[in-house]
Amino acid sequence: MNQRFKVISLTHRKAPLAIREQLALDEPACRQLLLILSQELGLTDVLVLSTCNRTEVYYSAPQDQCDAILSELAHLKSLPDTAQIAPYFTSTTGANAAVGHLFEVAMGLDAQVVGDQQISHQVKQAYQWSAEADAAGPFLHRLLHTVFFTHKRVRQETGFCDGAASVAYATLQLVEDLTAHLASPRVLLMGAGPFGMDVARHFGASRRFAHVTICNRTRAKADALATECGLRVLDFADLAQGIQEADVVVSSVAAAAPVITAQLLAPAAVLSHKYFVDLSVPRSIAPDVETVPGVLLYPLDAIRSKASAALERRLAAVPQVRAIIAESMAGLQDWSEEMEVSPTIQKLKNALEQLRQDEMKRFSKKMSPAEASLLDKITRSLMQKVLRQPVLQLKAACKRGEPGQLVESLTALFDLERQPVPA
Repeated sequence: MNQRFKVISLTHRKAPLAIREQLALDEPACRQLLLILSQELGLTDVLVLSTCNRTEVYYSAPQDQCDAILSELAHLKSLPDTAQIAPYFTSTTGANAAVGHLFEVAMGLDAQVVGDQQISHQVKQAYQWSAEADAAGPFLHRLLHTVFFTHKRVRQETGFCDGAASVAYATLQLVEDLTAHLASPRVLLMGAGPFGMDVARHFGASRRFAHVTICNRTRAKADALATECGLRVLDFADLAQGIQEADVVVSSVAAAAPVITAQLLAPAAVLSHKYFVDLSVPRSIAPDVETVPGVLLYPLDAIRSKASAALERRLAAVPQVRAIIAESMAGLQDWSEEMEVSPTIQKLKNALEQLRQDEMKRFSKKMSPAEASLLDKITRSLMQKVLRQPVLQLKAACKRGEPGQLVESLTALFDLERQPVPA
């Protein structure tokens, strides 16, 4: 394993929502931080991951760079210093622990809702930004490709990714099913509280819905959420018109009495089915709306029951997921160790090739072209046979975790210190 690999992490487990919001990074900020850390601080294998529940920086460096990274983050977010944010971050300097953390994050094991699959797409996006900034070294490339392959195995071999385990995501899936027959469904989201924000983020991230509108009593909250998620905004005074135009209305409004009633809907003729999803407690959509022809209502309990069943299946699959992660990490460890001895193998090949070429020059002058060609083939074949056993022994030593002594012996025997370092 690359023993220089580390991570500094802020997550929902330690930081309240207000702090997470304060330190959340959009795409331009992530890209800017990548450049600062890789070009100005000289860090390698840099990955900046920022979601609604976490802000993390993975990197490779000889020493812990937690303070320097936090300083740059505070400057980027226009904070006076790091004193107020540092207690919420965890710095993991052990390579195995840092790698294991990234696997757990990308699989959804560390998500607020276990098995949340949105994080996998966010990790892929973060990796793309890192690669485009030339901040990803060979180790990070290999690590992320291993992570993505592991996620594919988890999806194919376990039930960990099945169903929607959060009410917000279950709502998205329900609306997708209800509107499958519509080419461009119109969705109205009511409410911009914590629950409404989760729902809006899921709809904003979905490629299925291009016409999603958010409506909230406080217009400023709706505007901020719409900007974040790429949604439209409807003024609360125009709610009745918005309901009339929507195919689906999802409400998470906190209200003492229902906001949507049969009386509100009655004046508007429902020419086809109109779907209402009530996520509020107490209910913000009166049950009597179903007396209006064409109206179908889905209450919170029905969606919550579906989400709870999915969560139970995911939790049951966690041991399988961890076993797959362990296999992937073992494979990554083997690759990392082989990479450590790769320069020695290449130097040995170069040393033997130089000897071969020197001897070819000595004897080929006295040979015909046909004889020289034959000698070239013979010596190449002989060199490969000589190399085979040392290479196999080096790889075997890597798997045992003890390549050091063999590397030293080969270096001394063949004077490999004099060989140039392979590019």
